Amino acid sequence: MQVTKGMVGHGFYDSNSAPQWEATAHVLPWLEEIAAALDLPGSGAITLADFGCSEGRNSVAVMQRLVAALRARSDRPIHTIHCDLPTNDFSGLLHRLNPDGGRAFEADHVYSSAVGGTMFRQLLPPGSVQIAMTFNAIGFLSRRPLDHLPGYIFPNGPSDLNPVGHVSAAEQAAFAQQADADLRSFANARAAELAPGGKLLIEVFGAGECLRTCDGIYDVLNDAVLDALNAGMLTQEAYARYYQPVYMRTLEEVLFPFGQAGSELAGLFALDRSELYEIPVSFVEAFNQNGDVAAYAKAYTDFFRAFTETSLRLNLADNADLEALVRYVYTRAEQRVRETPDRYPFNYIAMGVMLTRRG
Repeated sequence: MQVTKGMVGHGFYDSNSAPQWEATAHVLPWLEEIAAALDLPGSGAITLADFGCSEGRNSVAVMQRLVAALRARSDRPIHTIHCDLPTNDFSGLLHRLNPDGGRAFEADHVYSSAVGGTMFRQLLPPGSVQIAMTFNAIGFLSRRPLDHLPGYIFPNGPSDLNPVGHVSAAEQAAFAQQADADLRSFANARAAELAPGGKLLIEVFGAGECLRTCDGIYDVLNDAVLDALNAGMLTQEAYARYYQPVYMRTLEEVLFPFGQAGSELAGLFALDRSELYEIPVSFVEAFNQNGDVAAYAKAYTDFFRAFTETSLRLNLADNADLEALVRYVYTRAEQRVRETPDRYPFNYIAMGVMLTRRG
């Protein structure tokens, strides 16, 4: 089964991805430092590639910062490449690259491309990229390692605060192994595309020592899906088959394949820096200040709907009234947050890893 077709399109993801931007912005200074100091031999285009561009708001904003940093030191052509699944809604990205007949980049001789394909295989010519990056997208798995996850809709399991459901150690291990295999496939593909000395930035949501980005989000979504089950809108079999194909890695899990003695990736990449961090979330901060629970519940639900609805639709596509089910699940999720916001707290834990292509 296809795991996702991308984020919700038609502007919905762009309108509800401010937290993702804050997580990205935290590591933008790393990229700007790289752009200012990266060795740029030859005279061809400087190529920047983003894997997981979605509708393009955050992807174009990153490229604008990088282009400005590069243009300050070189007048060479710059090529920005924005990659995502072929089923992704690229219309917003293309409009942002050509806003109202204008252009996204103030600098001259900047050229942009959109590429459709899975980031778990090579998409670009060998040795053609100077800076490759991905923001959050590596958290979405390439395949479903299990046919069923009967106890909960997310492989990391429920939070300690709202322990409704369960995921066994063996089940979670299957997803950890898939996440590791995906990371290795992604990094090997980027190694083929990067020029020697090129840089790879991996930024992704994840799990810290005490907090996990999944907590709250998937607790309320699971509760809403259980409400649909109890209302007779889906079967127990459908609930067991449905889960979100996402895995919350720890920083140690991201770093492991690059530091493992004798591993292929350790020979391909050198680790420059890494960091685990928590970012403030705008709708959480607003709620803490003004107490407007209705606005908070809507913003919170729209935020996670933007990246969960596609998988929900794919997994439950054979439902007799899929549209009614989808409306019910997200309406019920919003109601639950509004009624008991303390039951579903949200903390955004992220990590960044910067690597250099050896050679």
